[in-house]
Amino acid sequence: MAGGWSRDGAVQDQIDASVDDAVERARRRLPRGESARSCRDCGEPIAEARRQAVPGVRLCLTCQAKADEEQAAHSLYNRRGSKDSQLR
Repeated sequence: MAGGWSRDGAVQDQIDASVDDAVERARRRLPRGESARSCRDCGEPIAEARRQAVPGVRLCLTCQAKADEEQAAHSLYNRRGSKDSQLR
C-alpha cells in the first residue's frame, strides 16, 4: 500500500534497486586474472588450494579476513535499523 504521491510497489522497487546495487558492487570487488603466489600485504605464500578456488586472489586467508572485517566496519548501510523506525 503506497501513500502520498508514490505508486503501488514503489517501496519494493527501491529495495530491489538497493539489492541490485549491492550485488553489482560485490561483483566489481571480485578478483580477476591469475592468482598471486604470495600475499600482497604480508608476503606469505598463498596456499595452492586457495589459488585454485579463488581466481585472481591477491591476499592470504589471514589478510583477507582482516580486509573483510575492515570492509564490514565501514559499511554504508545500517542493516539492523532501530525498532522505532520500523514501527513508524
